[in-house]
Amino acid sequence: MLGLPTTRAALRRLVGDLRQLASVRRITLDDGVEHGLRALAFSTGGGLDFWVLADRALDLGPLWFRGVQLGWQAPSGFAHPALLERLDDKGRGVERWFSGLLMTCGLDHLRQPAGEVLHGHLPLTPARVSAYGEDWERDTPVLFCAGEVTQSRVNGEAWRLHRRIEAPIGGTTLTLHDRVENLLGKPRCFGLMHHVNFGFPLVQDGARVTLNGTTLFALDLADTGPRIRCVPSGGPEASCTVAAPGFSATLAYDGAALPFLQLWHNLDPATRVVAFEPCTSERLADGSSGPEPELASGASFSVSLTLSFAGS
Repeated sequence: MLGLPTTRAALRRLVGDLRQLASVRRITLDDGVEHGLRALAFSTGGGLDFWVLADRALDLGPLWFRGVQLGWQAPSGFAHPALLERLDDKGRGVERWFSGLLMTCGLDHLRQPAGEVLHGHLPLTPARVSAYGEDWERDTPVLFCAGEVTQSRVNGEAWRLHRRIEAPIGGTTLTLHDRVENLLGKPRCFGLMHHVNFGFPLVQDGARVTLNGTTLFALDLADTGPRIRCVPSGGPEASCTVAAPGFSATLAYDGAALPFLQLWHNLDPATRVVAFEPCTSERLADGSSGPEPELASGASFSVSLTLSFAGS
């Protein structure tokens, strides 16, 4: 952060309000299909700025690194969840409002079983925000927010996603700490997928996608249309990177908790998206999901993921 001192006492002498240097601010969008959408605007002071969408499961909307937008956005923008009809388009209604750097999928299932909705009922569910702000007292000061998203159905599932997001002040990384809790009075299987979506300028001809240092593929803009594959995460310290001239983004996660990495991209003009999707189940040949983990009543499943950004 511009080579500034890191202690609160030293920084406090430089400015009238520490939020001049880094902040989290509550905002509400107020136009079109985004009208009324609650969000938290993070600015780390290190060149990383992003929005956490409180009304869309505390997922990530736009993200800027050094002033350049790296998160993929669809023409729909960040629609208010009240507009979502999950059963539209034979259960693929969430695709009408799918947009942003992160959409969290689950928790009842992943992908699209027969007669069900795509990627479960969690996406675009409003969250209860329990805390947010700037913590200048830690050895490494951070911006943070915390909250919970509940997905339940009478005579069905009862899940709660507890999420905390932290970003070091002056830094270029952010970390999600997720805990899935089974509120039901009996064991139940669940699915969890973090659908992380990058757009231009990370998505351009020749950009390379690597997993744990091994190149999986390079983007060829002539190869249009949707492409999808699923590979093992390759161990507990999994790391997937997309690198293009000028910028790179890396997603590091616990490959033991999320043992599969689904990769999806569509290089059609005016779409051009690459997605990293670490998840709890493999994708079978017919497009359905393999076995999902089971949680006992009252038990929890925890995982952390870190996004980091670099540029030349």
